[in-house]
Amino acid sequence: MSTLIPTQLVLVVDDDSMMRVLARATLEQGGFAVEEANDGHAGVSAFERLRPDIVLLDVLMPVLDGFGACAALRKLEGGDHAPVLMMTALDDSDSINRAYEAGATDFITKPIAWPMLVHRVRYLLRANRAFLDLAQSEARLANAQRIAQLGHWEWNVATDQVRRSDEIYRIAGRTPEQLSAAPKSFLDIVHPDDRPIIEDALYAALYQQQPYNVDFRIVRPDGAIRIVHEQGEVHYDGARKPAHMRGTIQDITERKRAEERIRQLALYDSLTGLPNRHSFKDQLSHAVARAGRTNEVLAILLLDLDRFKRINDTLGHEAGDLLLREVASRLTKILRNMDYLARNDSGEANSFLARQGGDEFTVLLGGLKQAQDATKVVHRILEEVSRPFDLDGNQIVMSASIGIAVHPVDGNDADNLLKNAGAATHYAKQQSKNYQYYNSGMNAAALEKLALESKLRNARGLEQFVLFYQPKVDLSTGRVTGLEALMRWNDPGTGLVPAVQFIPLLEETGMIVEVGAWAMKRAVSQYAAWQAAGLQPPRIAVNVSQVQLKRNDFVTSVQQAIAIAGKPDHGLDIEITESMIMEDIEASIEKLKLIRALGVGISIDDFGTGYSSLRYLTRLPITALKIDLAFVRDMTTNANNMAIVSTIITLARTLKLKVIAEGVETEEQRKFLQLLKCDEFQGYLFSKPVLAEQVPALLARGGKAAAG
Repeated sequence: MSTLIPTQLVLVVDDDSMMRVLARATLEQGGFAVEEANDGHAGVSAFERLRPDIVLLDVLMPVLDGFGACAALRKLEGGDHAPVLMMTALDDSDSINRAYEAGATDFITKPIAWPMLVHRVRYLLRANRAFLDLAQSEARLANAQRIAQLGHWEWNVATDQVRRSDEIYRIAGRTPEQLSAAPKSFLDIVHPDDRPIIEDALYAALYQQQPYNVDFRIVRPDGAIRIVHEQGEVHYDGARKPAHMRGTIQDITERKRAEERIRQLALYDSLTGLPNRHSFKDQLSHAVARAGRTNEVLAILLLDLDRFKRINDTLGHEAGDLLLREVASRLTKILRNMDYLARNDSGEANSFLARQGGDEFTVLLGGLKQAQDATKVVHRILEEVSRPFDLDGNQIVMSASIGIAVHPVDGNDADNLLKNAGAATHYAKQQSKNYQYYNSGMNAAALEKLALESKLRNARGLEQFVLFYQPKVDLSTGRVTGLEALMRWNDPGTGLVPAVQFIPLLEETGMIVEVGAWAMKRAVSQYAAWQAAGLQPPRIAVNVSQVQLKRNDFVTSVQQAIAIAGKPDHGLDIEITESMIMEDIEASIEKLKLIRALGVGISIDDFGTGYSSLRYLTRLPITALKIDLAFVRDMTTNANNMAIVSTIITLARTLKLKVIAEGVETEEQRKFLQLLKCDEFQGYLFSKPVLAEQVPALLARGGKAAAG
């Protein structure tokens, strides 16, 4: 099936009707459609209405001659590209010039050789089509170059003249008049630091036949910097001398900025602007390799802010972010101004600071004479961090723990040095020290701790935890009036593990939430079991961790525990430390009120060792204070401790609270407490913590432990 080609339309404008008839007959025979007009004005109207493919226009006509008609239709939409063939009997050069000036495409003189007219029209239409296609192609190219911000140029080496596309002028921010055809005019707008790069690249391309491919900066008239990529190729003459050079230039400013942003994200911390852990590790690896050749001493400091989480929890994450930025700023200034640090060839301190993540920062100190030189920097850092921070009006005092690993003593690669610095930091925190140099025993301790954590995780599922019960004894009657449930871990490999060895790890890993909830449920179940056996058991107090108290679901976990009893007499009390309450006093008060409403007694454990406020103490829904064993142990020989114990007992009585003394081991201690009107005591004098099956025997002892 053949494709139909649309018939092309010819508009014939002539005041001579015979000429119009002959033209129509000739053109229609040649396959064209024809429309007529009898004067210039009518011809312009017909063009506007019909949009013909070509116009045959007589010169001498009434109303509006051909020159005027041609000029008029050139102003119409589509009239600028339509071919116009002027028909004239005039053969003088002035008339021909007027025709071209009016916008004629070509002219033909009368009398017309009619058989040739069709060929003449076809030629003009083909030429016009080629012209339109070329113009459209150039427009597409110009548009594509505009979108891509890509221009092209050609340099005639012999004449030293450059032809540039419009896009180059847009990139340069200049007009062709402002940017002459001389190559030097473009070199003048290149950033001064980059001109040698271009000159060297051009020389290599012209005379050494090397590829011309270079990035550089140009300066616009307003001072704005644009980064461009230029490439080109050289064309040689027969003598193999450079004749022409053609190339392109593209504005890559945004791409370079995006690449820089990506590099920033990959290598720098977005909050503080410091290099990140990946950048630090890379820098450390290079420093280690260099130190291996020069035998210089390197020190790696890992700084961890103490109690940083408290800032986030109490003042919010914005305050925490502000603190981290301020710490980064102080550390930067310290390292910049440390005169005793070794200097590199450029005179800068031989150090590198990075944010490791969270509240951790790392410092690389190079060129040290000896490992102990790092101590000077550490002391300066600790001093600066301890200065108060102003966080939007809140004065905050911070401290930090710093671990130090030294190359090559503590490791020969970046990974080991960072790991060992971390181990030293962790040890410093555990020992409440400001800083600590690494030693090999720390990794052994860390591995032991890791193994212990793994065994603890298994213990949760294997029910290896067990509760022991230590009696609380009434000082006036000697009767057991309460029990404190103490958790032990019955490790199949090593036997009973004291709480001090595993409770801190449970808290650190968060496992204390699950294990603590188990302890409360177990205590309530045991209380119910004793009642079912016909006993009248005293209430059982379970120690609660700060991790548990801070959770939003803590009240719910207590409700779930006492629900096991199935009746109001659940027998559960809890013990918390005063420092736990003060961590977030308002939230603690609200939670404790809800728990107290459930019939749960609340004791403050280790009273006197924390930092509670008497103003808040009166608002707490507590039922008892427990005097820390540190005061009880020496009260018979230490007057200060005796005064503290006496004061706590008086305070408790004033607040109508029960008071319990811990750690009573001697009869002398018991008698002193009895004289001071203490309510209860617990300690080895009466009984060590015992298993549940031994409790009935303790209850049966009655007042036998009470003497005097």
